[in-house]
Amino acid sequence: MSVSPEEAGLCGCWQFLAVWREQKKMRRGQVVESLAEYSFYATSAAPQQYSAEQLLQLIRGHWSAIENGAHYRRDVSLGEDASQISGRTRAYVMATLRNLVLGLFELQKHRGHTRAPSFPAWRRRLTNPEKIALLTRALR
Repeated sequence: MSVSPEEAGLCGCWQFLAVWREQKKMRRGQVVESLAEYSFYATSAAPQQYSAEQLLQLIRGHWSAIENGAHYRRDVSLGEDASQISGRTRAYVMATLRNLVLGLFELQKHRGHTRAPSFPAWRRRLTNPEKIALLTRALR
């Protein structure tokens, strides 16, 4: 079935993309789960603007930046991958809290309110009353 971007409610998009993705989850060097699925993307790039290979590289670059940027920081600084929290809702809440804390650090850095060179250094320097005050100001 063919659907235009306008029919899907995405005005301004020129094309939809479907990418077949295969993923293997490993534990201790052994494959414990294999997943295969289509991922769908929408783009405002004209069909003639990029080749299929270029679009694939753009998508890979996007996910690489996420994996090597946000995910790396959440795992290395906050031990996300080692977390044993089970249950979708609890894991979602913890991921949201981790994002909040990293966002607060970036905000403090942007506003010039910290001289800490990294997130772990910033986190170690904050006292508990400072942490509470920071959260209170952020929620206003």
